[in-house]
Amino acid sequence: MHHLDISGLEARYGSNTVLTGIDLCVARGDVIGLIGPSGSGKSTILRVLMGLLAPAGGTVRLDGEAVNYGNARDVRRVRDRVAIVFQQYNLFQNMTVLQNVTITPVKIHKRPKADVEEEARALLAKVGLSEKLDSYPDQLSGGQQQRVAIARALALRPEILLLDEVTAALDPELVSEVLDSIRDLANEGMTMMIVSHEMGFIREIASRVVFMAGGKIVEEGSATQIFDEPTQARTRDFVSKILRH
Repeated sequence: MHHLDISGLEARYGSNTVLTGIDLCVARGDVIGLIGPSGSGKSTILRVLMGLLAPAGGTVRLDGEAVNYGNARDVRRVRDRVAIVFQQYNLFQNMTVLQNVTITPVKIHKRPKADVEEEARALLAKVGLSEKLDSYPDQLSGGQQQRVAIARALALRPEILLLDEVTAALDPELVSEVLDSIRDLANEGMTMMIVSHEMGFIREIASRVVFMAGGKIVEEGSATQIFDEPTQARTRDFVSKILRH
């Protein structure tokens, strides 16, 4: 049984179909790299998985159990097991780093504050921010804020972490510090789905790469297969353009 099983997934924005017939299986410990041109539907998959956009068709199963995205309890169940980090950090500007990481586990999940704070300190140490616990977001660089966002997601104790272009808004010199944190998570066995234009990083970290175009999965396989030996013309065209730059 796969940890996450997506079958025939469809999604629309109004009358515009943005996902068609998406089939994707994710095992525990997998790192799935989602690549493709802008507008291909990569981020939409993550939004549907989190219940931020209702699917228009198809099925999502977690450990074999179908998710009814029209049911609030099912959506909460998903969000208890899956967390997402967006391109924009979305930190609370009036809260310290430690408060940003602990507020949801304490206020929403009703976990003991002392336990949550201890865990949050460990998570912030993991992403290299032990010295910034009492800092406010506007006192941090973009890379530091994104690492706080990653720690905040991990504080929810997710089984699956979704990363949606988490380096796209960063200055180039800040990208590596965020990628280092993600690399550490992969080495620890965290199951992840990563939407990114950082092709070198995807090639290094992904256990499987999924190339998308036009709201469909065109091809999937190992990083070597997708980047070096793609079988589909659309994939070859995309990869050749990426590797020329």
